[in-house]
Amino acid sequence: MNKLKIAALGGGTGLSTMLRGLKLHTDDITAIVSVADDGGSSGVLRSDRGMLPPGDIRNCVAALTDVQPMFGELLNYRFADGIFKGHTLGNMFLAAINDMSENFDEAVKTFCNLVGASANVVPVSNDYITLNAKLENGEVIEGESNIGKRLNTEIGIDRVFITPVMAKPVQSALDAVYSADIIVLGPGSLYTSVIPNLLVDGMADAISSSRAKKVYVCNIMTQPGETDNYTASMHLDALEKHSVKGIVDYIVVNDAVIPDSVKELYAAENAAQVVFDNDKLEGRVNVLHGNLFLVRDGQVRHNFSRLARGIVRLGRNI
Repeated sequence: MNKLKIAALGGGTGLSTMLRGLKLHTDDITAIVSVADDGGSSGVLRSDRGMLPPGDIRNCVAALTDVQPMFGELLNYRFADGIFKGHTLGNMFLAAINDMSENFDEAVKTFCNLVGASANVVPVSNDYITLNAKLENGEVIEGESNIGKRLNTEIGIDRVFITPVMAKPVQSALDAVYSADIIVLGPGSLYTSVIPNLLVDGMADAISSSRAKKVYVCNIMTQPGETDNYTASMHLDALEKHSVKGIVDYIVVNDAVIPDSVKELYAAENAAQVVFDNDKLEGRVNVLHGNLFLVRDGQVRHNFSRLARGIVRLGRNI
């Protein structure tokens, strides 16, 4: 198997989906996961147990477990009723391990070892982080889960920020970035999954100074409350605004047209396909584009096999 070293930063379902493809090409992967989530089961465990959110970590670990396919499904099993309603088995398992560990990073390492994850998964920070958004009208939204729930989405996001402002990164996350051959940002929610990793003290500088090839995987569809009417270049603008200009060398964009029937489903949720404005990308970043989507149960997702092959192909010239 290729020994290409990959550091992948993100959160949500986007990162875990991509990991399913990358693990077929290399076993030297470090998934660096945002800890800003405060909704759903993660939010309940965060407030009740005082722990960092386990959901995105669990998703990534489930995608990387090689013990047997059903084990990954078991970690993601969500109870439908009773006192455990809304919680996943994996979240509660990680919560128990966290109670027995010195910090969240150590708990995640133990979790990965116990379930046979084929790659490293690390939280970006051990600090208890809150994500906030400052809107274009000056209003501040506190809490990751509240950012996308805004009723008036005509007012865009000016920038997001975290508290504490100087949250410290986990050392193994920095080490993975410095030693990587390829660093991948995304796919995932731009303001609530990808950018929060860049706001942890020292992470953006580490990415910028790393000799790795840096890739941003742009979302295929816009996200209500976050990236309404955003084009591909606007996604890149937001990344650079929250880090440094030239933070990535490549941007990966889907340029295949989504079927009208699927577009209609997304339009009902005030979402649309991200416009590939290549004219505003050329000259500032290398552009990789193609048919990169698939549709499952009416949901548009990245074709993780094609996406992974394209990313790994960049490493052949290293």
